[in-house]
Amino acid sequence: MRSVGTEDKARIKVTRGHIGWADFIFVMEKKHIRRLRENFSDILPNKKVVCLNIPDEYQFMDQELIDILISTVSEHIEIPMTLDE
Repeated sequence: MRSVGTEDKARIKVTRGHIGWADFIFVMEKKHIRRLRENFSDILPNKKVVCLNIPDEYQFMDQELIDILISTVSEHIEIPMTLDE
């Protein structure tokens, strides 16, 4: 699992390599899908893209966001247990 962003100011900005590597692509908001389609329309149709409908207003590694992500993403894929559990 990797975390990348769609905005220019993202800590790690999404690349063609990320898209190619991914089996699933989870985005926080619909605007993120729109940005992905604008930049990667040629390779995105072969990918499973899921919008989680979570406002993108959290800081990196915010525990509340992590809890929400675990809950919503686990509806789509199995999430392995972390070391701190």
